[in-house]
Amino acid sequence: MKRIRADGAQTPSGPVGGSETAQTAMAVVDEHAMIAEWNEGARRLLGYAAAEVVGTPAADLVDAPVPDEALRQLPSLRRWVGAARLRHRDGHVENVRLLAHHQTDDDGASYWVILSARIVGAFAPETGELVRWSFYQAPCCSMETYDTRLRLVNANHFAERAMGLSEGEMRGLLHSELMLHEEFERVERCMAGVLESGRPQHVDVQVQVAGELRKQAWSLSVYPLKDAGGIVRGVGLSVHDRTEQYWAHKRLQLLNDASARIGSTLDVVRTAQELADVAVPDFADFATVDLLPDIEHAEVAPIEQVLLRPDTVGAFRLRRIAQQSVLPGVVEAVLRPGEVDVWGPGSPTAECLASGQAVLHTELDPQSAGWSVGHPGRQATIRTYGIHTAMAVPLRARGHTLGVAVFLRHQRPEPFAEGDLLLAEEITARAAVCIDNARRYTRERDTALTLQRTLLPRRLPAQVAVEATYRYLPADTVAGVGGDWFDLIPLSGARVALVVGDVVGHGVQASAIMGRLRTAVRTLADIDLPPDELLTHLDDLVIRLSEEAVPDGTAPPDQATEMAGGLGATCLYAVYDPVSRTCALASAGHPAPAVVGAMGNVDFLDVLPGPPLGLGGVPFETSEVFLPESSLLVLYTDGLVESREQDMDLGIERLRRALSRPSASLEDVCDAVLATVPPERPVDDIALLVARSRAFDPHLVVTWDIPPDPSAVAGARKLVTDQLDVWDLQELSFAAELVVSELVTNAIRHASPPIRLRLLRDRQLICEVSDTSNTAPHLRRARTYDEGGRGILLVAQLSRSWGTRQTGTGKTIWAALGLEPLSFDA
Repeated sequence: MKRIRADGAQTPSGPVGGSETAQTAMAVVDEHAMIAEWNEGARRLLGYAAAEVVGTPAADLVDAPVPDEALRQLPSLRRWVGAARLRHRDGHVENVRLLAHHQTDDDGASYWVILSARIVGAFAPETGELVRWSFYQAPCCSMETYDTRLRLVNANHFAERAMGLSEGEMRGLLHSELMLHEEFERVERCMAGVLESGRPQHVDVQVQVAGELRKQAWSLSVYPLKDAGGIVRGVGLSVHDRTEQYWAHKRLQLLNDASARIGSTLDVVRTAQELADVAVPDFADFATVDLLPDIEHAEVAPIEQVLLRPDTVGAFRLRRIAQQSVLPGVVEAVLRPGEVDVWGPGSPTAECLASGQAVLHTELDPQSAGWSVGHPGRQATIRTYGIHTAMAVPLRARGHTLGVAVFLRHQRPEPFAEGDLLLAEEITARAAVCIDNARRYTRERDTALTLQRTLLPRRLPAQVAVEATYRYLPADTVAGVGGDWFDLIPLSGARVALVVGDVVGHGVQASAIMGRLRTAVRTLADIDLPPDELLTHLDDLVIRLSEEAVPDGTAPPDQATEMAGGLGATCLYAVYDPVSRTCALASAGHPAPAVVGAMGNVDFLDVLPGPPLGLGGVPFETSEVFLPESSLLVLYTDGLVESREQDMDLGIERLRRALSRPSASLEDVCDAVLATVPPERPVDDIALLVARSRAFDPHLVVTWDIPPDPSAVAGARKLVTDQLDVWDLQELSFAAELVVSELVTNAIRHASPPIRLRLLRDRQLICEVSDTSNTAPHLRRARTYDEGGRGILLVAQLSRSWGTRQTGTGKTIWAALGLEPLSFDA
């Protein structure tokens, strides 16, 4: 219980005014109707000392019994004022005026503080003058006048209406005794300061007064009342009611807060939660956000399609996205985020969705609404927590209904008003646009990711040249998924091509362009173009695509490499030959790859830089390096090493440190790189391709020089059959002899020496014939009486695949045979 001093002042801060404050008679009656405290003013009023009455029933001092009906009403009252007949110690009856405040201590126990202004003698002669001065000098309408003891002398009708007390009921009381509230104590201290200094002061207070459901806001002017000689004779108090302005300002603050906090990301769930967090506790006690099922990933359907028919006409099926409460644990909620449920046709939620308009229920009756549809626990929740008012506002954006936001009150006594409904509509409208933006972004991102997954390799092909693995991390940014890609392409002669590229831009368009470029690279690699020629053809393709995007050619030059005005991309194309252990590379504006030696040394290859794809007019050049066996070749896109917060030099150095650490496997290498190198919040996709080089077994490759004489064909066949015996592949001798015979014969007839024959035993048997001619054979159908033209057709029929590749000195024709023997149908 809050302690009160014997002179009637509250501890620690209380009224001032000297010894005269003891004239206020004060008694504290506990929840058992026993007198707990008794001050000097009460002793003067009734003659009893504190020791005689403390601990005795308060009813013993009342001359007439209190009616039972009045006693039953007392617990529900916050304040009581009225007349009473009290017994004096000498036996006579005192008719007194009482003001009683109902209070609760920190432990939850209730008690009454009962006050009576005991006036000893008349007021000073100048009392009438004080009244005249106060009305004359007051700057506003609501006024109170206090004497030098800070006791109320008079108050006008505005003050009476604000306090809920008449002037007669307030006269003789201190300001802090009109309402037991710390704000009234603060005003009284201000009054004492004005009395002492003679200078006016201004105070703003917010307080809940009797009879009001919401907090009141007042602007107080406290000023000295002076006589003609300038002597302070009292204190005037004038009050401006700023309640409406106060709540209007609170609404504006809430609206500004909503603008700043809602939509910080493009995540649907987080945006919905931000709406609930803004509403609670400043606006509502409980808030929920429910959306149409699967709306994040689907086209917005007409609201009629979510109506449940035919059993529950008018009911709606929604999914809980977010919720917030003033109570810990959101105990009012019967659903958890992610759960789907049904709202009955009589509920504010269904009513709001059916009409498309916001709905306000100032007196919520769970029995009159279809709450039991879907989840019967809602009715019990409304009764348990005393939810008494509700608003449901549709979430609408760009002509579509996305869901509904519901705001409830159960802790605040005041119901929602029309002004609150307008505020809720404004906040919800802003949130709906943000949710729709997030939903559209989610759909486009999912589409781009799906497209990207279908265009990128799902697994790397098995081959003997390298052991390889990869990582791909799409960026989670507003810009969306990027156009990075990677590939590993088997080539003829047991070689392999490693590719990494990056299309400028983000979103579905970037993914689509990436798919076209990746397909083009695979097509160009299939005809075995050198790296520089391949990038030249790819550059031409990007230029053509740019012209298709801007057919009139009006794109400004500075947008040549931008998705908006032209298609731009970078690419690194590398070809590794496990026989010679050389790697040929060409770059189109792409970061240089790293090579990790067997001893852990990390070097970045000095690849001759070329322009990004799409600029044209500048040739690309091929660089060639020797890769010792078990070297790591690391290809990546710039999202790994560069961002707004991290320049490329710093990223390259971090990549060097990550690669220099020993790792047991390529998977560990990738994990270590991604854990330490990228910036904390990557803004671009990251593609990483790591390959460990292998050396081709010298015993599985043989090379012979063939004389340019037709008689050498038989010798070539003999060399092949003998080598197949060594490799224990005698079952392939027939097919291999025919293929080699046709390839060597063509070289002797149509090309120029030197002619070289090579066999490689890989997962297939590869037969290669090289010469110095640039003329490539082609497959054609020979007519009945043609003497030639059937050789390449025969090679194609006997082999699994065949082709031609250009070399620095001519060309190589190759054919790959399966290691199992061919079967011929009769």
